[in-house]
Amino acid sequence: MIVRIAGNDYGSLIPPEIGAWTPSLRVSVVVPAYSGQEKLDLVLAGLAGQTYPAALTEIIVVDNGSLPSLCLPELRPAGTRLIDCPVPGRAHARNAGLLAATGDVIHWLDSDVVLDRRSVEAHMRWHHVAPYLVVTGYLRFTPAELPAPGVVAAADDLAKIFEPAEPHAWLVDLVERTGGLIDNPHRAFSLHVGGATSVNAALLAQTGPMDAGLILGQDTEMGYRLAQAGAVFVPEPLSRAFHLGPTMRMRDKTSIDRVSHAFVADRIPAYRWLRSHPTRQWKVPYLEVVVEPAGRPGGGYGYDEVRATVDAVLAGTLPDVVVTLTGPWDRLGTEDRAPLENPDLDLVLIRGHYAHEPKVRFSLGAPESVRPAPSYPATGEGLPAVPYRLRLPAGWVPGEDSLARLLDVAKDDGYGLVSVLLAEAAESPGSAGRAETTGNAEDAGSAGGAEGVEGRARGDRRLVTARLERAAAFARAAIVLAEGEDLDDAVEDTFGVLWVDGETYGFLPEARPVTGRRGSHRARTEAEAEVARLTKEAERLRGQVTKWRDEAGTWRRSAVELRREVGGLRKELAAARKVVQYGLLSSVKRALTRRR
Repeated sequence: MIVRIAGNDYGSLIPPEIGAWTPSLRVSVVVPAYSGQEKLDLVLAGLAGQTYPAALTEIIVVDNGSLPSLCLPELRPAGTRLIDCPVPGRAHARNAGLLAATGDVIHWLDSDVVLDRRSVEAHMRWHHVAPYLVVTGYLRFTPAELPAPGVVAAADDLAKIFEPAEPHAWLVDLVERTGGLIDNPHRAFSLHVGGATSVNAALLAQTGPMDAGLILGQDTEMGYRLAQAGAVFVPEPLSRAFHLGPTMRMRDKTSIDRVSHAFVADRIPAYRWLRSHPTRQWKVPYLEVVVEPAGRPGGGYGYDEVRATVDAVLAGTLPDVVVTLTGPWDRLGTEDRAPLENPDLDLVLIRGHYAHEPKVRFSLGAPESVRPAPSYPATGEGLPAVPYRLRLPAGWVPGEDSLARLLDVAKDDGYGLVSVLLAEAAESPGSAGRAETTGNAEDAGSAGGAEGVEGRARGDRRLVTARLERAAAFARAAIVLAEGEDLDDAVEDTFGVLWVDGETYGFLPEARPVTGRRGSHRARTEAEAEVARLTKEAERLRGQVTKWRDEAGTWRRSAVELRREVGGLRKELAAARKVVQYGLLSSVKRALTRRR
């Protein structure tokens, strides 16, 4: 049984100790090269001294149009071949090497990277414990003078030759701040760098070759597709290598990012910050919504139900979405003489209504949960790797923010499948309600809903659900799937499954008014006007409060002065009383004196 890894937690694997095991897998080291014969000689010298068995190793050097042509030096591994790829471009050279490779594992290696003698073995010990790994070694960038090839081949520790050197700071930082890529598996694919990375060949067959349409960023884009194919990414500190001089990125990071981001934004939906535009359509969308036309008595298709669902999807807060409509579109012919009597009228209306909508696609069948593998060796760009797919029965209408909320749950918690309970209805012989015709029974197959939206039987009741599937989870599940096991159960083991209530997430079985961009613009304008009004009112009230505070201060000062005046008057009154009392006493005394 193939070992199962949850998320990117490769910590559950125990690779054998270096030098204490017997390998069996063959490795093809692919070295694309353009000129730089002197550095290539050192790279091959480093490969000649590897501890991994030479009988299980082949080296393929791809000359990418060098002038003069490259040649193989005397000091090289026994299984080294030199092939030509006249089409310029690193991706073309990589793909040419991939076509020629025969190993169980493909080890990418740049023509200016010298491997430590234990590096290949450090990689391969991981590939022997799981068949879906991507392993990357640690590069150091050396400014040292180039030694003789013999010195490199004889060195037990390359650090004595190439240190001091700088670490691959970006990679080290990524690994450290993600707990070795375990804590944040969404960025793990960024570990796929071409300098010193190895990939299981069967996994590459599922992924497809390197995208030759990219100028830069080919490694990262391939890493993304490997992730969608179910890969687990492993940083291997025991695999050390020295890059001869700085990389192009180290010399001009800002310019490199500018060029790279212009292209990878179209191909890597995970880079959400590159897709901030509210209306752009991208080559690889973030979400594909598969809408199956609503079932009706007699097997007809409902235009009104489909339109309600599709329009709500396209009007939602998630613009990075495409819709796939499944149905027998191939049986539709030309215009009928009596269109209102056409038994396929609703199909005709659906296709006609969305024929020119670029975000709506027509398919004869629902796409599978697991992408079919391209032929290997493969040519071309491979299959678009849409990271999420929602299977939704027609007639069920998501709220404006429903899809975005579902994706947040799936992404933040790493779930491989989020099942949305839409309805539960009684099942009776001959019934033809939505609950019966929009989904499959739980035992309809082991494709995890690949044939349609799930409708699970529970006693005499049937559950109508939508399914949000994560491509990476289903690809991983297909790799580790045991005979007779349901695919959803394997997804549960590797990524987890969550059930949520449809009404809580805004799914309703009825059409709702679609405001559209104009309506959204109006609502936003009104909201901004209201904010401005409230801001002015708040400023007015703050001014009024300030005025009241000033007046209160004046009143307090007046009160103090009044208190002082009252105090003075009280003193005067007391003095007057004393004077009066003294005068009365004197008068009494005089009166008594006269009487005597």
